[in-house]
Amino acid sequence: MDYEGLVAFLVFIVPMCFSPGPNNMLCAAHGSQHGFRETIPLTLGMLVGWSLLGLVVGLATVFIEENEGLFLYLTYVGAAYIAYLGFKIAFQEPIKEGERASTEKLGFTTGMVLQIVNGKAWVHFLVMMASWATLFGSGFYSKVILVIINALAGFPAVLTWSAFGVGLRKIFSTPIQAKILNAGLGVSLFAVAIWIAMPQ
Repeated sequence: MDYEGLVAFLVFIVPMCFSPGPNNMLCAAHGSQHGFRETIPLTLGMLVGWSLLGLVVGLATVFIEENEGLFLYLTYVGAAYIAYLGFKIAFQEPIKEGERASTEKLGFTTGMVLQIVNGKAWVHFLVMMASWATLFGSGFYSKVILVIINALAGFPAVLTWSAFGVGLRKIFSTPIQAKILNAGLGVSLFAVAIWIAMPQ
């Protein structure tokens, strides 16, 4: 076992999973709009989609690296979708006590499919596979272990950001504060979309 490599791998994935990105910002926004429990299906979809993407990248690293045009296309589609979600959240009317949010709840399928166009996720896994693919041995088995460890860091991250969104909603409790919160979360998602679309 390359323990130095393992430490380097963990130092890579923990900040990457917990730092602001499409999944985390969307979970915070959704949590603030619909609550923690209603956001769990979205996070489970992200977990499954994220892990499946990791396995696909592990199998097809060479193909992906040789088809940058397709990768860029997916990146721009993902950025556009995230910007759209940010726009909807930014202009969401504040929710009164006992009232339901007018924006639709996002569920398991949305969380899973979003990973296909999640530019940060593709970069994350490309770097991960290129740097640590043989950390646990040769072959696909090692890549599966990497994806499992990554999931163990990624799922708590989206849950944490979902709870963070709920906490923000409680802090920004007045209608004016709620509008500020919605606008801030929407602009944050929009900024993430721009970051994804920019050349890396």
